[in-house]
Amino acid sequence: MQHSSASKFLILQLVLVFSFLAKPEIADAQSGTTLNDQQKLTYQNPVFNHDFPDPNLVQAPDGYFYSYSTQVNWAKDNFGGPFVTPILRSKDLVNWEKVGDALSKKPDWKQDGGIWAPDAVFYKGKYFLYYSFSTWGDPNPGIGVATSDKPEGPFTDHGKLFLSKEIGVDNSIDAFFFEDKGVPYLIWGSFHGIYGVELSENGMQLKGEKFRLAGTAYEGSYIHKKGKYYYYLGSTGTCCEGEKSTYEVKVGRSKKFKGPYLDKDGKPLLDNGGTPLLSKNTGPAGFVGPGHNGDLIQDKAGQTWMLYHGFRKDSPGTGRVMLLDKISWKRKWPVIETAQPSITPQEGPVF
Repeated sequence: MQHSSASKFLILQLVLVFSFLAKPEIADAQSGTTLNDQQKLTYQNPVFNHDFPDPNLVQAPDGYFYSYSTQVNWAKDNFGGPFVTPILRSKDLVNWEKVGDALSKKPDWKQDGGIWAPDAVFYKGKYFLYYSFSTWGDPNPGIGVATSDKPEGPFTDHGKLFLSKEIGVDNSIDAFFFEDKGVPYLIWGSFHGIYGVELSENGMQLKGEKFRLAGTAYEGSYIHKKGKYYYYLGSTGTCCEGEKSTYEVKVGRSKKFKGPYLDKDGKPLLDNGGTPLLSKNTGPAGFVGPGHNGDLIQDKAGQTWMLYHGFRKDSPGTGRVMLLDKISWKRKWPVIETAQPSITPQEGPVF
């Protein structure tokens, strides 16, 4: 009896081992990602192969990252739309699924334009969505705000914060929310100077006078606090001309939130300085116009990751697809290994 039980136990062990080794891979056809029990997560750009301009992130308690973008229509790809403000979600920044629309309809506080470059943030127990309302060549675009109890919405629109002519800054788009030492601020601007202003405690009104952070070369602002420095990341060049786009990301840093922000050479961003972080792939393959990065996310391994958009060189008509790359910190400056979007398989984030 003892010999028979031991034999059965050995057979059971072998069955479990071979079952473990034979487990199928989980694959995402869009990003070419693979993951099994013996491999780390890998991916190859793009991580979302549909138009998803100006991606922004918020991490929710349900274990998902939610990403929001400029208005899109994926109907031609049989993927749905049009969306006023589309939402995707992912647990690993690599495999994304469609959630729906943050706004059930376009706000009506402005007559013409679309909803661009949203910035979502969890603040005061709610999810806030700051968004631009604009059209190409708009003489008076503006920024509005909506809120929701859930990251997937629906978001309730609360109307405009300001129009360009009311705040005294041309082309007032590309909102970014930042909380510094418990004080909420809104950062915004597009090629007419980058500005900031304090918000009321409830995040719904302006408070105080605006201040300037960067020059006329920038839009798509993002600020990241790490150690004793504040890092300003902004996009320069043309965002939206397909294969002719010249978009790229530059960075400066400051020991104070309100600046001055300087590049590696000590040139102020107020004078359009900036240290290059990311630009187009120089070879025949890859992406052009990479920029308008979303939030920098630190994974469980302490690695920093950045989502952003770009046009595929082999299919610019797809629109601005979502890309992901790792940032290293060298001498307290953010660095992307090749300073270009990765185009070969990469090890992914650890969550």
